[in-house]
Amino acid sequence: MVAPVPAAPPAEVDAGRAGGSARREYERRSAAREKRIREAHPRVGGLILALSDEPQSTTAWARGAKGEEMLGRGLDALADRGVRILHDRRIPRTRANIDHIAVGPSGVFVIDAKRYKGRPSLRVEGGILRPRTARLVVGSRDCTSLVQGVHKQVSLVRDALATAGHGSVPVRGVLCFVEADWPLIGGSFQVDGVHVLWPRKAYEHLTVHGALAPSAVDELHRLLAQAFPMA
Repeated sequence: MVAPVPAAPPAEVDAGRAGGSARREYERRSAAREKRIREAHPRVGGLILALSDEPQSTTAWARGAKGEEMLGRGLDALADRGVRILHDRRIPRTRANIDHIAVGPSGVFVIDAKRYKGRPSLRVEGGILRPRTARLVVGSRDCTSLVQGVHKQVSLVRDALATAGHGSVPVRGVLCFVEADWPLIGGSFQVDGVHVLWPRKAYEHLTVHGALAPSAVDELHRLLAQAFPMA
């Protein structure tokens, strides 16, 4: 009787590189600017580059990449607490990406990292005579549109799980502001169901005990890595 051949272990999931696509976009824009200036001013291009600043539209990509990298290191450190991470995942058929997807005992978290200046706050208006509305404000900047962006990402992740037969797994949206002016005590809140918080608070949410066994966490992690490839 021929002994059965043992099944090969599943291939290791590549978690990706936090901030990878944002870093590449910054480098692309920076190199293109340098090329334009040096070609337009062959003799003094280097001096112009040394004495001028890159436009905000270019440096914003570097700033965003740095925020994703900082948060990514903290998320990776949660591995020994049963949390599996995917960084910089491409949304199929689009040019958009998801900064981080975390799978832990309590479910799946879709995390959008932002490195904005100012204090995040919840502004609630209306109530009795007009509809109640909630806005996300960072400093003096209305950032409510970020909440809708997270909702879209959460919806895509839920669809991917449902298609694979895991529609009952909780999926939560998180906006994580890195290096924002958070108060010493408290400060986190929700806007339309999306958690708004800082890195350490995010780590607390991800490591809460839940119903998912380690094998289920690994299975969901692998499934989502296939549904959302590296950007």
